[in-house]
Amino acid sequence: KEASALPTSLCFWLQGLGANGIRLTMESALTARDRVGVQDFVLLENFTSEAAFIENLRKRFKENLIYTYIGSVLVSVNPYKELEIYTKQNMERYRGVSFYEVSPHLYAIADNSYRSLRTERKDQCILISGESGAGKTEATKKILQYYAVTCPASQQVETVKDRLLQSNPVLEAFGNAKTLRNDNSSRFGKYMDVQFDYRGAPVGGHILNYLLEKSRVVHQNHGERNFHIFYQLLEGGEEDLLRRLGLEKNPQQYHYLVKGHCARVSSINDKNEWKIMRRALSVISFNDSEVEDLLSIVASVLHLGNVQFAADEQGNAQVTTENQIKYLARLLAVDGSVLRDALIHKKIIAKGEELVSPLNLEQAAYARDALAKAIYGRTFSWLVNKVNKSLAYKASWRSTTVLGLLDIYGFEVFQHNSFEQFCINYCNEKLQQLFIELTLKSEQEEYESEGIAWEPVQYFNNKIICDLVEEKFKGIISILDEECLRPGDATDMTFLEKLEETVKNHPHFLTHKLADQKTRKSLGREEFRLSHYAGDVTYSVAGFLDKNNDLLFRNLKETMCNSENPIINQCFDRTELTDKKRPETAATQFKNSLSKLMEILMSKEPSYIRCMKPNDAKQADRFDEVLIRHQVKYLGLMENLRVRRAGFAYRRKYEVFLQRYKSLCPETWPTWDGRPYDGVAVLVKHLGYKPEEYKMGRTKIFIRFPKTLFATEDALEVRKQSLATKMQATWRGFYRRKKFLTMKRSAITIQSWWRGTLGRRKAAKRKWAVEIIRRFIKGFIYRNHPRCPENEYFLDYIRFSFLMNLKRNLPKNVLDKSWPTPPPSLCEASQLLRRLCMQNMVWTYCKRISPEWKQQLEQKVIASEIFKGKKDNYPQSVPRLFINTRLGREEINTKVLQALENEALKYAVPVVKYDRRGYKARARQLLLTQSSAIVVEESRIKQRINYSNLTGISVSSLSDNLFVLHVHCEDNKQKGDVVLQSDHVIETLTKTAILANKINNVNINQGSIKFTVGQGKEGIIDFISGSELLIAKAKNGHLTVVAPRLNSR
Repeated sequence: KEASALPTSLCFWLQGLGANGIRLTMESALTARDRVGVQDFVLLENFTSEAAFIENLRKRFKENLIYTYIGSVLVSVNPYKELEIYTKQNMERYRGVSFYEVSPHLYAIADNSYRSLRTERKDQCILISGESGAGKTEATKKILQYYAVTCPASQQVETVKDRLLQSNPVLEAFGNAKTLRNDNSSRFGKYMDVQFDYRGAPVGGHILNYLLEKSRVVHQNHGERNFHIFYQLLEGGEEDLLRRLGLEKNPQQYHYLVKGHCARVSSINDKNEWKIMRRALSVISFNDSEVEDLLSIVASVLHLGNVQFAADEQGNAQVTTENQIKYLARLLAVDGSVLRDALIHKKIIAKGEELVSPLNLEQAAYARDALAKAIYGRTFSWLVNKVNKSLAYKASWRSTTVLGLLDIYGFEVFQHNSFEQFCINYCNEKLQQLFIELTLKSEQEEYESEGIAWEPVQYFNNKIICDLVEEKFKGIISILDEECLRPGDATDMTFLEKLEETVKNHPHFLTHKLADQKTRKSLGREEFRLSHYAGDVTYSVAGFLDKNNDLLFRNLKETMCNSENPIINQCFDRTELTDKKRPETAATQFKNSLSKLMEILMSKEPSYIRCMKPNDAKQADRFDEVLIRHQVKYLGLMENLRVRRAGFAYRRKYEVFLQRYKSLCPETWPTWDGRPYDGVAVLVKHLGYKPEEYKMGRTKIFIRFPKTLFATEDALEVRKQSLATKMQATWRGFYRRKKFLTMKRSAITIQSWWRGTLGRRKAAKRKWAVEIIRRFIKGFIYRNHPRCPENEYFLDYIRFSFLMNLKRNLPKNVLDKSWPTPPPSLCEASQLLRRLCMQNMVWTYCKRISPEWKQQLEQKVIASEIFKGKKDNYPQSVPRLFINTRLGREEINTKVLQALENEALKYAVPVVKYDRRGYKARARQLLLTQSSAIVVEESRIKQRINYSNLTGISVSSLSDNLFVLHVHCEDNKQKGDVVLQSDHVIETLTKTAILANKINNVNINQGSIKFTVGQGKEGIIDFISGSELLIAKAKNGHLTVVAPRLNSR
């Protein structure tokens, strides 16, 4: 995100430096500091101002930049939303990169610690602190995920990685709970050691737990819940499992789960978390039997909370819920009657004698709750040991290095603060003391190694508060233990009085009795106040003695020691019954474990992550300045910043500083050939640094004031504009020239090759042409000889040429008679081909002819046979199609049609009939049927001529339209030959000849035609050529026809 805020010129500048291996460094974000703030608080100009500190946090939080450095310390603000900054791609970005080369991130801390562990072979630790809800547990998970992804892997290593990661859901289920501040608050401190082998692969681990909040098992504040495991079991457990454990799904049925009035939470999916926890148990080597035993103990705590008591006549407590005792006896594998008696009696051994005394209602309830807390607390410790066994590295520890992760509760200030808050805040005092000591030590060591004079730093040394709590005989813990151990009636108030008497003069301790009149109003009589490094905290002494004693009655211990449940049997050791030494109090145990933790941390190289929450409502993008100020105070961030800024705000190795800012000095730009020390000296002199603004160490330059660095950065920003332009121009010129030279070389190569190719092609073509011409000429000379090697090419070429010419000039249709002239050697083949071509065209044409067109052609062929070259007007009839009839049925009288009866009418045409005697012209219709030709006058049939009686048909050779039908006259019914005229004479005669089968009986006469008029009488028609058609009776009694002569014949 910060890199995206950089100007284009800077991005280009950084790309240019990429060749030298310089990455996007921390300083590159200085140009965007007005918008996103500085990413290292050390660079704040007004570093003593808490307001400036918080404003820088606010700017970065607004831009979703949740991480900021204070030197090497990481400050993390919980965003309360998912951010895309934890992907594998981001992990790779931080892997193996120098601490300040990329923007602040959890992964940068993790990778820096890991690389120090690998290169220096020195154990490391990462201390994660902050109040509940600030994201400590999530930070621990992210760090473990980072190592799981980026570290070397093998099958064994993958198993360890899985167990390391899967230990979290199990410990969270049993050790985390919903509080008012956090839905997944860790109610115990956790220190995890991760072991790495010589290759840097995680091969084992070990977990230490601190101060589990056992009181939560029996009591929760309003709006809070018990530990997650109880709700997960009820919500996600199978019906069969719950039946075996004697449980119901409703949490309201259990006394230990209803006190907070918050059994279900919208942000927690108990059913899903149950599945995750069960899978995790299998990963960390739990078998089914161990899981069953573990869940039986969890269920027994719920049943124990439901055990009720009632007072008898003597006021002694009696168990009223026998059903719960039965469940407890089965789940804990103990004798039910023994357990019942142990809950309502107390066993005391005095001078070797056992005394059993009954308990009243209050004491019985205390015993019940003490047993529940003991069972759960010891089971949790057993669970941690079980996880440790699954993570244990089988080889020697000496061959490994260790990286520790401390996820521990932060400073707590509630409205009501009790024993737990006292221990937690004591722990934070110790951590703050360690933090300041190690930070000062680190600073002092760096100054000494660089030869810079160390200046004493003024800071609040909280050793005085630690001594107040832990000092022998005089400390609060010692006084608390003494009060718990002394005989007599010791109460919380006697403890407070003893405190007032012992430490009344301590400046950081105050009670109601010791306070002035004004302060007493804010202090109760059962309260005392400690002035911690993070501020004043008021503690109520109520419950201090009981919680510190953490006593479990002897007979209850004996009952648990006799348990047949394997886990309970391990948790309650029989040696406790014979050990006469009084067990350590809770506060002393915690002090001792904290002392060991300090030793562990002091033996390692520490890194710090300070987690903060932006608001109490767990809302994204909401920044509560009052809450942030409170956390800044109790996390000691301003104190840390003052220590870090006591000397110099900025320090970098000479090589890095020179590489970044060398462009600001002409003598160091573009390269410096001497020592980096000398180059930096020349550079700062040119920049005008004053002596009090910087110091030159052995390997680093130290700059005291951020404004000096910012001025240098602003000058670089201005310089980069011109440098970027110059670099762009130089690069473009270089790139274009390089591209031109490459293209030029390519063009010359291509031209050379192409010229050679063209030359070879041309030479080959000429050689081929010469050979062809030579063979062609020789063949032409021997063309008339028999086929031989000398003429075979020529002859083949001639044949090929003819065939190709024939292919291009084949006849287009059957009427096309053209055909190329063949060479002598192909005459016979040409004839054969021509015949085949014609046959093919005819066959193709015939295939396409329809029946109607076939009939038309047949008639045209017959007309051609009869009239072609014989009658003048035949050529005019050729292009005209013959039609089926010239008269429609509606044009023929119906009486005529009735007279024809069943005879099919084949053809009808209007004609003119000339009388036999006077040759008078009369309009008639000629009808042709299958058997006869009929002459019709309107509605009467004037003459029917059977085709059998038709002896012939006569027509002239001129262009007239007259024709004569010759009829056999032996039949008296026939009137003689018929003289007719038709406008379609060729069509009419052709159809008549076809129907009458008289094709060969059509006579075409020149000059005259004789015809029979009646019995023994003849008539003559004379045909004469003339200019126009004329038909008339001549003086000689003949019919004279004058017809124009046509030249078409």
